[in-house]
Amino acid sequence: MLIGSIEAGGTKFVCAVGNEDYQIKDRAVFPTTTPAETLAKVIDYFKQFDLSALGIASFGPIEIRKNSSKYGYITNTPKPHWKNTNFVGPLQQALNVPMTWTTDVNGSAYGEYIMASLANEHTDSLVYYTIGTGVGAGTVIAGQLLGSLGHPEMGHVFVKRHPDDLNFSGICPFHSDCLEGLVSGPTFEARTGRPGKDVSLNDPVWDIMANYVAQAALQTTLTIRPDKIVFGGGVISEPFLIKIRTAFEQLLNGYLELPPLDQYLVMPAIVNNGSATIGNLALALKSLNA
Repeated sequence: MLIGSIEAGGTKFVCAVGNEDYQIKDRAVFPTTTPAETLAKVIDYFKQFDLSALGIASFGPIEIRKNSSKYGYITNTPKPHWKNTNFVGPLQQALNVPMTWTTDVNGSAYGEYIMASLANEHTDSLVYYTIGTGVGAGTVIAGQLLGSLGHPEMGHVFVKRHPDDLNFSGICPFHSDCLEGLVSGPTFEARTGRPGKDVSLNDPVWDIMANYVAQAALQTTLTIRPDKIVFGGGVISEPFLIKIRTAFEQLLNGYLELPPLDQYLVMPAIVNNGSATIGNLALALKSLNA
């Protein structure tokens, strides 16, 4: 049995085909251009295979309510050309296989949840944050993704402004200084005039951003109480995560008993940002077996 996966990002689409044991048999990457051009490439790719199902995890916001006329759409995204795009419909018409549809971070969260289960870790719940071009988070509790009215938008929560960062207004086009507006990758250039890869880890901007991410992790800890919080995306590295753990410990101030922070605030178990691919395969398989 072959299952397809689409991780639809604002910069690139990662398409893959795997089996029920989560072994990847083939993979292709396409740049995210216009909806018509990108989806045509996706359809042509998957037509090479005899698929049983397809799992899709997309940048958002997206409509996940199956009773909505806009189910399967990317909705109010700032991504040029993609606002109000029918994503699932053209694929369903062309490929005619069962499809699951969720956010990119939900796909990643589910992939990490599955990997923890396969590794016999006691993980009943986890939250996955991606911090890259944008910021988002997905939550899995007892095998179920959180959200029914819509998917969570945990990248757009507000955090307390760092005293050394009050002159930066933030870059979110909707909320200015929400979490995404303060810690996504493009904020480096907005603050320093340099891309993040050129900003030394000794620069104070990393400590400011670590404080914001730690605040978000603390909110998640206090409200959801997950077994662990996973951080992925292009901005995250182990040295930056060490700064986040330090800031988190200071903010928590001993209030709750948690696992050791190097086991609680962690990098993805699935390397090369492949969590969403495994999550998509698992969600598609789950829908076939429902």
